[in-house]
Amino acid sequence: MKAAVSHTLEALERVILGKPHEVRLAVACLLAQGHLLIEDVPGVGKTTLALALARVLGLDFQRIQFTADLLPADVLGVSVFEASSNGFRFHPGPVFAQVVLADEINRASPKTQSALLEAMEERQVSIEGLTRPLPVPFFVIATQNPLSQLGVFPLPESQLDRFLMRLSMGYPPPEAERALLAQADRRSLLADQPPVLDAAQLQLLQAGVSEVTTRPALLDYILALVQATREHAGLRHGVSPRAGLALKRAAQAWAFLMGRPGVLPEDVQAVFPAVMDHRLLAAHAATRAPPTARDLLAAVPIP
Repeated sequence: MKAAVSHTLEALERVILGKPHEVRLAVACLLAQGHLLIEDVPGVGKTTLALALARVLGLDFQRIQFTADLLPADVLGVSVFEASSNGFRFHPGPVFAQVVLADEINRASPKTQSALLEAMEERQVSIEGLTRPLPVPFFVIATQNPLSQLGVFPLPESQLDRFLMRLSMGYPPPEAERALLAQADRRSLLADQPPVLDAAQLQLLQAGVSEVTTRPALLDYILALVQATREHAGLRHGVSPRAGLALKRAAQAWAFLMGRPGVLPEDVQAVFPAVMDHRLLAAHAATRAPPTARDLLAAVPIP
């Protein structure tokens, strides 16, 4: 399994230059069976990272370009009457894929965004009175533009909470950006990149993540961090129990990537900002900037 993980990271880092930490976080998110939200300004590699993940993992892939006129049926599917059978036939939407890229998800209306809620939480879709299971494994990788840009709708809190992690790509370091200018186009590299894993191998890796141990003291540390979000006056409310479970799974995945059999406090600290920052909402009466995940890490002692 170590070789599979190493080859996966190497393949991704050949495409996404200068962002080893972000690449490792993205892989940890998928190994933890979570959904990934990538937020940043256009042109910094959000969609390229999502495409690279789907390509390297060797999974069935569909891309949905979210726009203001996109409808829920465009995501989920629709039944169409067919004269040959004298009945309706359901045509699955692009959500029925192992990896779904929801590109610029916050450019669609809240009604269309909500079409993904059941799929992300239950791994199923209820349409026209029938419940249809989604493929296994199933991941949503969404990109979104900053709320300061025109034509975007903020994601509701319930949907943000369904993303295990949120990443920000940021600008590449100068040496990596020079390599981008000198080398071939990233999409051309993707076309030549063979899959490193398949669905069965990925599920084996995910099973390995679930076997990474978390000692009682480590669970107390996670609980203390979660409790700190609920007691801070600058936050509207604390994170949910689902967020605590997400933090544990993400820390297990990070420890697994690092080749450790058990979770250490530094594994929790490595994933904490990506897991928590999009769940921390400022209190309405806050007179100063709300605390960030790194502020909470600094305030909570390691047991």
